[in-house]
Amino acid sequence: MEKDSEQLAETTSSNMEQQERDPESNSLHRPLLKRNLTLSSSPLALVGTKVSYIESLDYEINENDLFKHDWRSRSQTQVLQYIFLKWLLAFLVGLLTGVIATLINLAVENIAGYKLLAVVQYIDKKRYMMGFFFMTGVNFLLTLSSTLLVVFLAPTAAGPGIPEIKAYLNGVDTPNMYGAMPMFVKIVGSIGAVAAGLDLGKEGPLVHIGACIASLLGQGGPDNYRIRWRWIRYFNNDRDRRDIITCGASSGVCAAFRSPVGGVLFALEEVATWWRSALLWRTFFSTAVVVVVLRAFMEYCKDGDCGLFGQGGLIMFDVSGVSVTYHVVDLIPVTVIGIIGGVLGSLYNHLLHKVLRLYNLINDKGKLAKITLSLAVSLFTSACLYGLPFLASCKPCDPSLVDSECPSTGRMGNFKQFNCPKGHYNDLATLLLTTNDDAVRNIFSTNTPREFHVFSLVIFFILYCILGLFTFGIAVPSGLFLPIILMGSAYGRLLGMAMAPYTTIDQGLYAVLGAASLMAGSMRMTVSLCVIFLELTNNLLLLPITMLVLLISKSVGDCFNPSIYEIILELKGLPFLEAHPEPWMRNITVGELADVKPPVVTLCGVEKVSNIVDVLRNTTHNAFAVVDNALVPAVGQVSEVHGLVLRAHLLLVLKKKWFLQERRRTEEWEVREKFTWVDVAERWGTIEDVAVTKEEMEMYVDLHPLTNTTPYTVVETMSVAKALVQFRQVGLRHMLILPKYHGPTVPPVIGILTRQDLRAHNILSAFPHLEKSHANGVSYKEGTGTQPMSAAVTLTSIFWQLRFGDRGDDDGSEIKKAI
Repeated sequence: MEKDSEQLAETTSSNMEQQERDPESNSLHRPLLKRNLTLSSSPLALVGTKVSYIESLDYEINENDLFKHDWRSRSQTQVLQYIFLKWLLAFLVGLLTGVIATLINLAVENIAGYKLLAVVQYIDKKRYMMGFFFMTGVNFLLTLSSTLLVVFLAPTAAGPGIPEIKAYLNGVDTPNMYGAMPMFVKIVGSIGAVAAGLDLGKEGPLVHIGACIASLLGQGGPDNYRIRWRWIRYFNNDRDRRDIITCGASSGVCAAFRSPVGGVLFALEEVATWWRSALLWRTFFSTAVVVVVLRAFMEYCKDGDCGLFGQGGLIMFDVSGVSVTYHVVDLIPVTVIGIIGGVLGSLYNHLLHKVLRLYNLINDKGKLAKITLSLAVSLFTSACLYGLPFLASCKPCDPSLVDSECPSTGRMGNFKQFNCPKGHYNDLATLLLTTNDDAVRNIFSTNTPREFHVFSLVIFFILYCILGLFTFGIAVPSGLFLPIILMGSAYGRLLGMAMAPYTTIDQGLYAVLGAASLMAGSMRMTVSLCVIFLELTNNLLLLPITMLVLLISKSVGDCFNPSIYEIILELKGLPFLEAHPEPWMRNITVGELADVKPPVVTLCGVEKVSNIVDVLRNTTHNAFAVVDNALVPAVGQVSEVHGLVLRAHLLLVLKKKWFLQERRRTEEWEVREKFTWVDVAERWGTIEDVAVTKEEMEMYVDLHPLTNTTPYTVVETMSVAKALVQFRQVGLRHMLILPKYHGPTVPPVIGILTRQDLRAHNILSAFPHLEKSHANGVSYKEGTGTQPMSAAVTLTSIFWQLRFGDRGDDDGSEIKKAI
């Protein structure tokens, strides 16, 4: 992965040359993810189509004098208004997400439906070539429109968007991901891509669309057309924006599956790093609104007022009236499904990882290469969907069925006539010449033990495995849920057909279990998937075996590689902090990390303007420690840490020209007269936007009122593992390292830890012996050499690596050596 990432960054050197040089990491011109001799604080990551400079988000409450005064001065009415607006935003997020999801479903069902009806008419008239050219041409134009929108208007709209949302909620700022243009392209592009019959779903894009809606509402609209209402500006901070985007992500999942509880649990289990009870209530409220909107539209469309939408367009598999009975012997095939799902899911992740690396190199050759790749996949998909049903033999209809049910020449129905004579149907055409949602509904159908032939299901499974690998990664909005559901349901139904003489479980339910197992094996979700499938099936009797399948699949998949979203995060270079530290992180302290970093930059409480300008121009730090000197009797001059001041606040001071003629502390009323809480919440550009005269350079600034006096600190002897857990759980951007012993000659601050400093990859670049010593069963201690580890510690380390996945670049080869 490292070599491919370096090649990718080298080919995009023209984009990177536009980046400014970074004194802390020597240069931003280094290849993406290249290992340095020291810890780098300047991450580069793929956002859209460019290698971009990535910053962290300020989730921590900045408790300076302005914040404290604003908090004390708020009346009870203002606090209630603030809480009411949070709930109002949650309501609007659910409402708009439900409306947009309905419109997407209406558009997809009607565009794809009329296209398929026209194709069926050509086939009925034996005009097979005209049917092929019509279907291929329409799919070609739909894919082309979707790709052009993504390539020229919003490159960040490609893909599902879930990994970027996961990184954002982890504390990583992913630029240009939540604007109005990415949302528009995501909506229109997903309609075109799904209606074109590509092997992708609208579920992932709906999550991204929900996050975009939430972000735009929280900040008052797009950047250039923001609503400047006073109360909206209360939410113009990273902390509240994180909460509202969490509501948007859960609403998107709910809109995709009509699963309100599943949407909340998806946000909790998969995308959200930080959680609290108040956020749980608001996300549940948002998903409840989504369900009400979807149900209202479905009731309205039942009478045929929505074109071909009818009762389709949303994945529904209601088996509440189906009798589900199983015995102890049925646990054997259920366990087999779980194992198969874990193995195939990890294999799918591995192969998709290789394909995405190849696509990165192809897409990097320019816009024409992206368009060509998307169109080539579209042509291949159309040829397979139209041509493969000719390989399947016709099957006679069940005599118990009425003529209107079998065969069907329309878009709906489980028995497509295709090129078969009257009274016969083509089972493979039933699965391929239909929309993706209807394909899921058909393969999930119950009480149809002889509907599908083994040969047709094998072709269907192989085809969607190939299409699932080669479709994801092209320049269109795409989701992973539906392709994985289709693949999993195919082998689940095949196993159900093989076990038919020995089990009482319906083949349609085996298809459901197969889809759940592959999703757990690839995405490594359990609780949220269980609830989603429970709400889809509306049958509590499926709960025990679904839980068993999900647990087995996830456990098996974890033994091979990380989840698909973690793989995408790694490929993009987004600095995501994992929940569990590596075992070797307990063998190194934060003080040792500070030793390999550049010296910490500090400012005085009352600082000269020229010094502030010099620091801002020659560093890229986002925050600086503020240190005061005090005279202590019998000790002498002692330095103490007053707090942490942000770069944005220093720029605010320079823009507002809040300068002092002499070095002195200001009064509290002076700062309130010049600044408001709205000013502190804004971001104020760069130092190049500020003009300071020579006379002003000799003046002073009192930084005390703008300094966060309660920053999170750790002692230099704390292990990196413990510091990482605190950093991630609290949602920090900076963590001060203080010395264990204090004195006149001891600096008050040893260093500042950031996200990049705590990533395993960067630590190993500066301490490569840590991974080697851990794999060889030895423990490293600074200054004392190496000491053998006990067998129990070695086995524990191996268990942690296998349980939470290998995070290095050797795919677990060191673990195999240790075993």
